[in-house]
Amino acid sequence: MNAYKSNYTVKSKVMDETDLQRVLSRIAHEIIEKNRGASNLAIIGMRTRGEFLAKRIASKIQEYEKAVIKVGILDVSFYRDDTRAKLRQPMVQSTEVPFDVNEMNIVLVDDVLFTGRSVRAALDAIMDFGRPNRVELAVLVDRGRRELPIQPDYVGKIVTTSPDEEIRVKMKECDDSDEVLLVNVEK
Repeated sequence: MNAYKSNYTVKSKVMDETDLQRVLSRIAHEIIEKNRGASNLAIIGMRTRGEFLAKRIASKIQEYEKAVIKVGILDVSFYRDDTRAKLRQPMVQSTEVPFDVNEMNIVLVDDVLFTGRSVRAALDAIMDFGRPNRVELAVLVDRGRRELPIQPDYVGKIVTTSPDEEIRVKMKECDDSDEVLLVNVEK
């Protein structure tokens, strides 16, 4: 299930497993505080790693608030505006939003925010399900360098990268470890 296929050189470890758990706990607390609890709240994770982050955040909120949190999974492949430009066929996976989003407070979760194009696509996809009260954005890492005017509501860490650098988020659910790496990608 590991989507990272290119060769890369690790420049530094941005987060280890302990850092990742600490950041997810903080984000969960911030979501609870900003939403004044967990009522009318749902978490939707963007495939692939955003899905696992969303599940972990929802689990923490459930633990803190003793409330059931609705969790959905979103695949934005068909909503992206840049797949034709890259001349590649998107790998489409399933979207699972098993609840009514109308009048819900939705927290959209992604692993890395960079250009904003994935988030724009996710907003389009969510609106196809209905009209939520509010959609907030939680990201593990914000890389900066936005192409669209999108800003996260909850950020684990800000890591400014150069054009030849990437952030690689590894999660036990689909990788061999929990960590965040700053890498140079070999072309």
